[in-house]
Amino acid sequence: MYIFLTLFFISLLSIVFMIMRKLVLVKNGKVEHREHSHPFVPDLQKIKHSTFRNIKKYEHLTLVMILRFYVRFLNFLKYTYQELKIKIKKMINKNKNGSAEDSAEKQEISKFLKIISEYKQKIRNIKHRVTEEEEGL
Repeated sequence: MYIFLTLFFISLLSIVFMIMRKLVLVKNGKVEHREHSHPFVPDLQKIKHSTFRNIKKYEHLTLVMILRFYVRFLNFLKYTYQELKIKIKKMINKNKNGSAEDSAEKQEISKFLKIISEYKQKIRNIKHRVTEEEEGL
């Protein structure tokens, strides 16, 4: 246990000594600032630039994928809604009339209603002729 503590404090004192030497050189103005890259650590600016470039590319791809999914999903919903609506109408007509073929045929209007509608049409024609003759006089 004491060995680890002594090793820790010795390494701590050596780090402080190295930093103090550099500070003395900086105060005297003898240290030049130069940039050098470590062989195992790439430049941070290059990393930042490539990261932003890749983020933009993947952002564009995800946006396109989301829009394509959205459009396809809406089309799917639209078509299934149309099919479901047709099926429900067929079921309603089948339950209402007894079979689907009967619902396709038009129901005939009763004779009485047909005669009344013909009389109404004749009366309208007569009124129209009368108004034309009054305007002509």
